Amino acid sequence: MTTISNTSGNSYLDSLKGTTDGTKKNDSGALTQSDFFALLTQQLAFQDPTKPVENDQMIAQMTSFTMADGISSLNTNFKDFAASMNSNQALQASSLVGRNVRVNSDSLVFDGTNATFGAIDVPAKTTSMKVSIYDASGALVKSDTVANPDEGKFELAWDGTNEAGATQAAGLYTMKIDATVDGKNQSLVTSSYVPVASVTLGTSTADMKLNLLGLGAKKMSDILEIAAG
Repeated sequence: MTTISNTSGNSYLDSLKGTTDGTKKNDSGALTQSDFFALLTQQLAFQDPTKPVENDQMIAQMTSFTMADGISSLNTNFKDFAASMNSNQALQASSLVGRNVRVNSDSLVFDGTNATFGAIDVPAKTTSMKVSIYDASGALVKSDTVANPDEGKFELAWDGTNEAGATQAAGLYTMKIDATVDGKNQSLVTSSYVPVASVTLGTSTADMKLNLLGLGAKKMSDILEIAAG
């Protein structure tokens, strides 16, 4: 009768076992490719000779590890890429500090000296529009009427003076646009140019923000235009 001896008595298999036992543990605690093949070798060394591992089973194990290792590498590369993108966005955003950007708003930020600018979306068939500027208390500061404005973006500039020509105090003012469009009264959409005071860097759970003078934090996606200069 043929006898199947204990695998522990096989010097060749014992040498394989010694090799796998001596494998250094990965400091990171993650299963590396070397660890995987060491474990696979050990599995082969201790398998039942009457029921050896099937080729398709071995291939499946190797494929599973390869896929897991690939996904892990992809995640690491993606995190590195995301960090690089955040750094690039932060660098680009920091260059906007001190510059004017246009956002949807009915507010005009007046610094007490320099003119402030806004824009109006003029629809087709607009025959006239009245531009009114109010202070924080709601009092009318200045108004003007524009006849037959062109369709599209109409830019306006306010020098900070009232009807009498007196310069107003620095602060937030509100613009209101009443227009006649195709024979009907209509309020028009406005936007304003505002200086970027600072940038708040983004995190994994929060977007990067531009802190606008007088208007607070805005997302980059809220910016309609970056003024030249």
